[in-house]
Amino acid sequence: MSELPQALYRAQDLRELDRIAVADTGNSAFSLMNRAGAAAFRVLQHSWPRARSVAMLCGIGNNGGDGFVLARLAREEGMQVEVLLLGEAAQLRGDARRACEAMLKAGVQVSPFVADRWPNVEVAVDAIFGTGLDREVAGVHREAIALLNRQDIPVLSLDIPSGLHADTGNVLGIAVHATKTVTFIGLKQGLFTGQGPDYCGEILFDGLEVPEEIYRRVPFPAFRATQAWVRPLLPPRPRTAHKGDHGRVLVVGGEQGMAGAVLMAGEAAARVGAGLVSMATHPFHAGALNAARPELICHGVANGKELSPLLSKAGVVAIGPGLGRAEWGRGLFGAALDSGLPLVVDADALNWLAQEPLRRTHWILTPHPGEAARMLNVTTAEIQADRWLAVRELHKRYGGVVILKGAGTLICNGLDPVALCDAGNPGMAAGGMGDVLTGVIAGLLAQGLDTWKAAVAGVYLHGRAGDAAAVQGERGMMAGDLLEQLRYLANPASRP
Repeated sequence: MSELPQALYRAQDLRELDRIAVADTGNSAFSLMNRAGAAAFRVLQHSWPRARSVAMLCGIGNNGGDGFVLARLAREEGMQVEVLLLGEAAQLRGDARRACEAMLKAGVQVSPFVADRWPNVEVAVDAIFGTGLDREVAGVHREAIALLNRQDIPVLSLDIPSGLHADTGNVLGIAVHATKTVTFIGLKQGLFTGQGPDYCGEILFDGLEVPEEIYRRVPFPAFRATQAWVRPLLPPRPRTAHKGDHGRVLVVGGEQGMAGAVLMAGEAAARVGAGLVSMATHPFHAGALNAARPELICHGVANGKELSPLLSKAGVVAIGPGLGRAEWGRGLFGAALDSGLPLVVDADALNWLAQEPLRRTHWILTPHPGEAARMLNVTTAEIQADRWLAVRELHKRYGGVVILKGAGTLICNGLDPVALCDAGNPGMAAGGMGDVLTGVIAGLLAQGLDTWKAAVAGVYLHGRAGDAAAVQGERGMMAGDLLEQLRYLANPASRP
């Protein structure tokens, strides 16, 4: 298996890659099918080396054809193989029929799928639907997936878990819960966001020997943020550096009872390298915050007018953590907007923005799905049903760079391909994580990164910090656990 590539594709892009790979390389579609089946068999052998029996759920399309190739190879290796066919054998056409005929010659028996009958095997393979599925799963296919999901055995899905939409990551009524998914030629964007991460298990990739020049002919609409992309943005510092070289961040927020939010954002900005970090918060607890983290300068402000002198000294403003929905927060948000400074906008600042939509270029918006729903006047379910569409619509309405948080966070600036971050874990579903992210992005922006690079790098560092903190366990993680990890991750080019 290859390392996961950066590029992400939609189903229509993958069809074009397949077409060019067949038309321009001398490969037949059947040879690609045989390579896919062989790659999948290698995954099965490597992942479950002691397994001697396998059940295959195969559809009548090309995904089923990949499964037929795998079944033949498994039988030739002496494994017990049972193929359960969904559909009539007479409906098989083209390459899938050829693969089935070769499988039958190898001695594999094909049986029609029968509801509630499952063979006694050690591993299951899902080869029902491929990337072309765009309708809700029904009938015998639904019954088969439901039965498969009830089995207490590992499941290998070929190309994509059947029932998962390749573009959106939305489950089309029901989908296979895979232990591992081996995907071919190009990464499907739906594997990494929406409901995809819950259904794919470990994702493996094989390019099936498609030449690199083929990929250059099909633009990719999205990409995965990686360390290779982020590392050049964080070079070692000159030995003569001083704090004034690394920017000034002002974090605005912290209504009464929410002081921790502004403190975590401020410390996160400092941990990724901002030179000077100040906080503007409610006078009620300003003194306590100064004592909690003396490296950060904390000011109590009663209204937007008192915030203005602090804004005049700032380079970047992070507004929203703990801001609240009272008039105090509204006044501070208005003053920040009037400053004309680069903004990182989060939490209740987004809720204020949703009430009076505004489009700007030089800001970064960081909504979670609920906030995004308010900003677009739709339901959270509609946001999650197509997160790719949602992040693009948010950018169209509000401008700047938009970060749609969640599993498979998406970043859109309307110019570059949408960035996706697949770092992070369920332990980060905890209060304060968004405040830390706001601070990270503001800290990078202050150090001279543009809004696009600061957003992508910030989301990536935040996710990686969450994964590092989760080494001790996901359940029970707190946002503050990421802070020390951030300092280490923000210095990749300084380490041997």
